[in-house]
Amino acid sequence: MGDTGVVSPDDVHTYCAAKPGAWEDQPWEGDLVFKVGAADRGKIFAFFGDGTWIGVKAATTREEADEWLVRYPGDAEASPYIGRSGWNRLHTAGAIPDDELREAIDTSYELVRAGLPKKLRP
Repeated sequence: MGDTGVVSPDDVHTYCAAKPGAWEDQPWEGDLVFKVGAADRGKIFAFFGDGTWIGVKAATTREEADEWLVRYPGDAEASPYIGRSGWNRLHTAGAIPDDELREAIDTSYELVRAGLPKKLRP
């Protein structure tokens, strides 16, 4: 991922796939996700939309995750259905710098990984 302000879906997929123990899945028709943990009990750490956004666990609480919404109005929003648990949708072709998108993916991966039982953590 460069620092152009426009991150390609391939860049984001490659970055997610490079995380230890990460793997790609399509649990619902047409929805690509990345999971961490055992194949039969892995947990999602990144959702992909139409190529212009990524869903990540931004924080452990909604209040902490709202910091993204304040910093990037229009480019960050609470994720539908799971937003109350600290999940946000971040637009990859907007004002959020590439390094902050990488940081958001890193945070999501670490939060989800930490929630796995120790024997399932990579």
